[in-house]
Amino acid sequence: MKKHLPNAVTCANLFSGCIGIVFAFKGNLETAAYFVIFSGIFDFFDGMVARLLNVKSAIGKDLDSLADMVSFGFLPGVIMFQLLKASDYSSEYLPYLGFLITIFSALRLAKFNNDERQTEDFIGLNTPMNTLFVCSLPFIANDYPQIISSSILLIAITAITSFLLVSEIKIFSLKFSDLNWAKNKIKFIFLILSTILIAFLKFAAIPFVLVLYIASSVLHFRGATLNK
Repeated sequence: MKKHLPNAVTCANLFSGCIGIVFAFKGNLETAAYFVIFSGIFDFFDGMVARLLNVKSAIGKDLDSLADMVSFGFLPGVIMFQLLKASDYSSEYLPYLGFLITIFSALRLAKFNNDERQTEDFIGLNTPMNTLFVCSLPFIANDYPQIISSSILLIAITAITSFLLVSEIKIFSLKFSDLNWAKNKIKFIFLILSTILIAFLKFAAIPFVLVLYIASSVLHFRGATLNK
């Protein structure tokens, strides 16, 4: 039974993503965002369970990517579709641009599965972080509707995040091989600052966390290069 436990956790990720998609298509984007969080939790723990039980498998890796494609590929595309649909420029076809996020998420996941450079860290923005950012937009819209309703801004966000997903920017993973402060100083600082931002701003903090994540990663790998 134990060899199936990691896959069960991965399926829970997929199930949460499916529920989130249903809410997103109904226009309940905030509830959809909470199911993204559930998917992220399951996505974090499936690999941990596999390592603890020593039951890694090729099927598990493929299943993980397929689940991520739904939860962190299709779901953010639906959310952006709905945001563009409600934007200030009414067009029958404009909202479909939101699914560029889905397409580039698929490209990013395929690239990850076949890129030997990404065994420990990421090349390009990882799909869970990108999805959290997209999911934060409906919450920000509650306080700043005039900003998030801008079709130009939403299209720009779609283009920029799509680029980041398949870019060559090296992004650190938040899975620690050890807790050595000197080795992981920038990671720890990122987590502390992110926690403070989220505590005060909640979902509205996610855009700042995303920028901080990319900037911290650049500093982290620049420092690693200089120390060699």
